[in-house]
Parts: sequence; C-alpha cells; structure tokens
Amino acid sequence: MTLAADPAPRAWTMRETSYRPRAPLDLHETVGILRRGPKDPTVVRDGSVIWLALRTAAGIATLALRPASGEVRASAWGPGADAALDLLPALCGALDDPDGFDPSAHPLIAATARRNPGLRLTRTGAVFDALSGVILEQKVTGLQAYGAWRLLVTRFGDPAPGPVPRPMTVAPDAEGWRRIPSWAWHRAGVQPPQSRTLVRAAERAPSLERAVLAAGDGAARDAALTSLPGIGPWTAAETRIRALGDPDAVSVGDYHLAHEVGFALTGHRTDDDGMLALLAPWAGHRQRVVRLIRLSGAAEPRRGPRLAPEDHRTR
Repeated sequence: MTLAADPAPRAWTMRETSYRPRAPLDLHETVGILRRGPKDPTVVRDGSVIWLALRTAAGIATLALRPASGEVRASAWGPGADAALDLLPALCGALDDPDGFDPSAHPLIAATARRNPGLRLTRTGAVFDALSGVILEQKVTGLQAYGAWRLLVTRFGDPAPGPVPRPMTVAPDAEGWRRIPSWAWHRAGVQPPQSRTLVRAAERAPSLERAVLAAGDGAARDAALTSLPGIGPWTAAETRIRALGDPDAVSVGDYHLAHEVGFALTGHRTDDDGMLALLAPWAGHRQRVVRLIRLSGAAEPRRGPRLAPEDHRTR
C-alpha cells in the first residue's frame, strides 16, 4: 500500500486500538454507507482498509480501519486521534441492536439476511456532519451531489493528518460551511435552496445536534431536524441513518427507494404509501430491511435512460 505524504507535514503520533465484535461483522458493508461516491475525500477504501477523515470534539483526525482475524484494528493520527478511536465500536455497529428483527416474513429478506450475517448499522454520532452531506443530495442526482461534496470539502475543509493512501480532507465544521462564499456554491453546482438550508443548519448546529441527540425516538428526532426550514422527512431520515444508526429510518420521498422496495418484495413498483405498508411487518427495523434489499441484488430492469442532471448554472 503506497501512502501519500501529509499535506501539512507534522510528526503525528499514531494511536492504535482494536475491537472484537460479539457477532459477525462485515466492516465494508457496515461503514461503507458513510462514503459519498467513489472519489469522496473523507472516506477512502484502499484494499481491505477503510480510511476516514473526520472531525471530533478534540480536533480533526484520520482513522484507518483494518479487518483482521475476527477483530477490527484501528490506527489514528491527528489532534482528535484518541477521540476517533473511541468511536470505533459505534462505527462497527456495537450500538446496533437487531433483537426483534425477524427476516422470515419474506423469503428474499430471509435469504439475504442469511448471506449477510455481518451487516450492522454504523453510528457516527455527528449529526451536523451527516446533515451537511445529505442537504447537498436534496433533489439532485447522486453524480451532482457527490461532485459538489468533493469540490466544497476539498476547497474548504482541512487536510487529513497522517499517512493517507491519497490526499484526503476533513469536511468543514459548521463555521466553515457558513463562511463558504456564494460564488463557491455556484461553482460547485449547488442550488440556492440547498446552500441556504445548509448555511441555516450551520448557524444552528450546536442546538440542533443537542436536540436530536436528546430525542427519545425517531419521531422526536424527525421533529427536531424538520424544525429547520428546508429540511423535510427525506433529509431527516438520511441523517438519522448515518449519524444515529437508526434501524427504523425510512427515506420517504426518495426518487428510487419506493420502486426498489416494491419490486423486491412484490415484483412491482409502488409509491411511498405502498412502501410503508410493505415494510410495516418489520416496524422498528425498516432501515435494516432496506439495507438487505439493496444487498439482495433484486433490481428492476431499466426501461429508459438515466435521469439527466439539471445544471442551474446554465439558466
């Protein structure tokens, strides 16, 4: 594995620890949901190693996760290295409780669960960090969202400390997002409603995070998140999935999800109401079922071209 030099050279001391899960763990399927496209500067997969550039209360850090002999070995660099290592169990799904989940209600779900016993739901605990990326994905294609994320994070984030496999960047903190100039949003292809929503979220980041983390259930978390103009049920659910590992979050309003769930479970497309009805037998674990559906390989044959990205900069 070839390592790139730290963009801001400094003799960071490497910290290490390991985590041995109580049940099978597929590290890449569990943590991979945090990656925003193949060129995400904050998450890199290099062979069997997953590299995360993240921000902790103690400062920025780079975290390298390696599966080995029934455990996950972690190395970290930067001022937030120790705090990053403390996140290891949660990142590996230690807080994910599958009790009460019965995959036998549908043969596809049962078979996929048997083939993927190591799927866990990761949890970062970083509500605003998750929210910022999700806002950029509102009402655009994945290609557009990933490109905007990559451009803005690389330009306005902090170089990841330590020996990374390729140049990596820690996403801006709330103040960093708030200070991004209007021309930069435009150049990244971010529509004005998205940039306004992200700036408002950045202005309220501490209170928003406190409210979400203090909420007792999914409905209360949604209420806290959607209290901010520009954040609806889809954005709230996608944030809960990444930041909180919420096993019951369902991204209502997603362009593809209802069709995917309907086709996988019935062989036919459905709408959001139909999707919720189909997922009802797994109340409390609906996100777990969605993840299994996406691992199942059940996909509706494509009948037309991909959705063409709309570039507001040409208007």
